[in-house]
Amino acid sequence: MTIRRSAAGAALLAGGAVAVGFVVHHSSGSTKPNAESFVAQAERLPTPEKPAFTVGRPRLLSRHETRARYAPVLREVAARAAPVGIARPVARLALHTPEGTSNVVLVTGERAQPDGLWVRVRLAALPNGLTGWVPRRALGGYRFVHTHLVVDRSRLTATLYRDGRRIFVAPVGVGRPEWPTPNGEFYVRDRLSGFGDPFYGPVAFGTSARSAVLTDWPDGGFVGIHGTNEPGLIPGHISHGCVRLRNEDILRLSRLMPVGTPVTIR
Repeated sequence: MTIRRSAAGAALLAGGAVAVGFVVHHSSGSTKPNAESFVAQAERLPTPEKPAFTVGRPRLLSRHETRARYAPVLREVAARAAPVGIARPVARLALHTPEGTSNVVLVTGERAQPDGLWVRVRLAALPNGLTGWVPRRALGGYRFVHTHLVVDRSRLTATLYRDGRRIFVAPVGVGRPEWPTPNGEFYVRDRLSGFGDPFYGPVAFGTSARSAVLTDWPDGGFVGIHGTNEPGLIPGHISHGCVRLRNEDILRLSRLMPVGTPVTIR
């Protein structure tokens, strides 16, 4: 393959050389250059260390494949009730989450408008389940996930699916009746670790879900999925709304569930 590429490159260079020589000969009256010398010089050129890009092997898409897309927020922007700039604002997208990580939004639809492309995103705002429209240019590049977490409050389980196939299941603790874990469709906003307080365990995921009763909590009572220093209480209704897992289970989940994963709480 290397030899053929060199020969092809030499042929192209030689062809160019002949064309240049032809122009010089007829425009200035000088002697036509020897094309063979250009070929010899081209053959001495080193081959590239590696190609500009490598074409991967084609892969058939599985009929079971599922994908969700999310994108980082590039600039603060109002999410609106409709995909037009004059529509009623329903929430404001910040650059960062309350935890200081880059804010990301789950994209659920898009629409081309005269002023450009608009996308519908899931919002980390009350009431839970709220969506809004933002200009596509306010977001960064799309990233894709194939996972989906389902938290069942009656069975007290968390189940992770990848392309519709179950790859993880564990018992959980959820909110007490007076501080219920909200139900609905949400997504994972960030992943945190290195806590000084063992209450949260080794890993915590921040979600877009918010408590409807703890609105006076710092940052508005966002619902997390995290470990615990009281594994004996799991499974059960034990929290202020967060979803708790035993530490060995949250560590296992952290290796399987990326940021951007949709979360269904039912």
